[in-house]
Amino acid sequence: MKKLFAILYHYFKSTDRLLIALCMGASAFSAVLLCGIVHSGYADQRRVLVQIAASGMGVIAAIIMSKIDYHLMAKLWKFHAALGYFLVLLTFVFGVQRDDDKAWLPLPFGLTLQPSEFLKISFIVAFALHLQTVRESLNQPKVLLGVCAHGAVPVLLILIQGDAGTAVVFLFIFCAMVFAAGLDWKYMAAAAGAGVVAAPVVWFYVMDEHKRMRFLSVYNWELDPLGVGLQQRYGRRALGSGQIWGKGIFYGKHQYVPEIYNDFIFSFIGEALGFIGCLVVLALLSAIVLRILYTAGLSKDPLGRFICVGVFAMLAVQTVLNVGMCLSLLPVIGITLPFFSAGGTSVVATYLGIGLSLSVFMNNKQNLFSDR
Repeated sequence: MKKLFAILYHYFKSTDRLLIALCMGASAFSAVLLCGIVHSGYADQRRVLVQIAASGMGVIAAIIMSKIDYHLMAKLWKFHAALGYFLVLLTFVFGVQRDDDKAWLPLPFGLTLQPSEFLKISFIVAFALHLQTVRESLNQPKVLLGVCAHGAVPVLLILIQGDAGTAVVFLFIFCAMVFAAGLDWKYMAAAAGAGVVAAPVVWFYVMDEHKRMRFLSVYNWELDPLGVGLQQRYGRRALGSGQIWGKGIFYGKHQYVPEIYNDFIFSFIGEALGFIGCLVVLALLSAIVLRILYTAGLSKDPLGRFICVGVFAMLAVQTVLNVGMCLSLLPVIGITLPFFSAGGTSVVATYLGIGLSLSVFMNNKQNLFSDR
């Protein structure tokens, strides 16, 4: 037992204790919030147990990953990338359908696995290695074309799968990492212009009526008050009802919101803890992503820096999209709030991303007091 405590003491002395504490605090906060949702009758106790178990597994996975040199993980990209894509492709054959998405694989005991969540982690590592390899010639057209092809593969695959929300996350991870690698502003301007030109084509010829209604209902929910706009209408009403201090997590019967334990947990936070509680949650998530950016600055090499930027982008864009959905500023596209939304796969995958950041931190800790 003393040996075990000595090992743990040595580990926590050398790791990023602040980042681990922030993440574990967010997970504990999530469990309490889910208990409040169970108390209101909008979820069963099993969701709380799965969340606690997933958080525990995630912390262990993050610690294990942090002890693996991120350079080794990059060298093994062919293996984990092949596994990630294989599992995603399996969803086309054995996938469980939820709404428009067929993104889950069935597991024993009624559980499911969302392979695209793990593919995010593999993509960040593999793409970071790609960028480090070509960073000196990134702005050459042929090289940039290969980089864009690398980023397009998971985005298009997940779009075909039907999970537009996760595809958007992949796209933002790609954009953030390429920006960090030093992409010329001329290419950025050209991409923005191409996006503006392509928008009408996507709107009229790619998106179906249901997807277009998701956007239109954001600004006028009365177009479909009992359909597409219903979830955001209920969510906005619940979020605002908490006013400044909220009604309390275990207050009687909270307002009903579809998927309140998952995509719309921020609405529950608003009702239960009010504006102040929402600020606390956003401050906690901001501290986590900023700490990851801080670790990026410690990295001795571009590989570690690009990995941290990828993890930062993954968590930051999911937070912005999720909160934007709950505030009716963005359409509902099925994005979880990191650490807080119920979901075993997303929680474990999030902690794997934290493990990548910890690996970079622990392998570059000597830079903390160096003149850089």
